[in-house]
Amino acid sequence: MSAILRQARVEDVHDLALGMPYVKVEYGPRGNPIYQVGGKSFVFFRTPRPDAADPHTGERYTDVIVFWVPSESDKRAMVQDSASPFFTTAHFDGHSSVLLRASMIGDLTLQELTEVVQDAWLSRASPTRAAAWLDGQSRT
Repeated sequence: MSAILRQARVEDVHDLALGMPYVKVEYGPRGNPIYQVGGKSFVFFRTPRPDAADPHTGERYTDVIVFWVPSESDKRAMVQDSASPFFTTAHFDGHSSVLLRASMIGDLTLQELTEVVQDAWLSRASPTRAAAWLDGQSRT
């Protein structure tokens, strides 16, 4: 199986986010990584919150990753697809992001995760940085 078609792993999120240009990593109060471009978060590992919990036990999910998305329509497409591991909560209504449990990341291929991280970065990078990165991608 080609590397790009293999199942995605949590380590890939870190590698992909850090592989984008102008990325800085901040750490939340519990040491959770927050990947930023130009001071704007585009991927972060969320601390357990009451809005993301097991519907049967009420136990808060400890493994939620937040990815920014380009638009509300992209968000809807990702969370409404029954085959998609992405979800949202009422807390994120009106917020251009989707959630993914790290325990479900293997439902994505590395290629799919790569696209999600790149789109997250593009949605938060300045127009100049985004255009320069896209220009570099079209040359490869």
